[in-house]
Amino acid sequence: MFQTLAKKPEWFRRFVNVWPPFVGAGIHLEKVAPDFTSATVAMKLKMTNKNYVGVHFGGSLYSMADPFFMLLIMNRIGKGYIVWDKSADIEFKKPGRGTVRAHFEVTDEMLDDIRQKTANGEKYLPVYSVDIMDEEGDVVATVKKTLYIKRKSD
Repeated sequence: MFQTLAKKPEWFRRFVNVWPPFVGAGIHLEKVAPDFTSATVAMKLKMTNKNYVGVHFGGSLYSMADPFFMLLIMNRIGKGYIVWDKSADIEFKKPGRGTVRAHFEVTDEMLDDIRQKTANGEKYLPVYSVDIMDEEGDVVATVKKTLYIKRKSD
């Protein structure tokens, strides 16, 4: 049932915003484009996501970036593809205070690249990057996600 509702951006946003791991971390999906080309995620600094020294816990910063490239691509590219998260890397650049945001984009060029690289049944392992920004516009962390993408067998 979720997969059917998740095809509608507003229902997708609502579901993500009540998903227990995101609620616990204070992660909020602010908006999703009607065609799933982009999404913006925010996280306020709260007791549930603050580390020992009073800034955003690194695991929560990663969690806010974890699923979105995979989910946006799945919704844009269609059922003919397997799309999984394969690996990730996060580089912390400065302490996260206040509200932090990440904006994800999945362009037509990205989808064309995926289609081209998987046309012969080969797996493709693209790496996509997103910056997590603070309220002043400074980069708090950069997350690089490697996806596993392959066309499904006919």
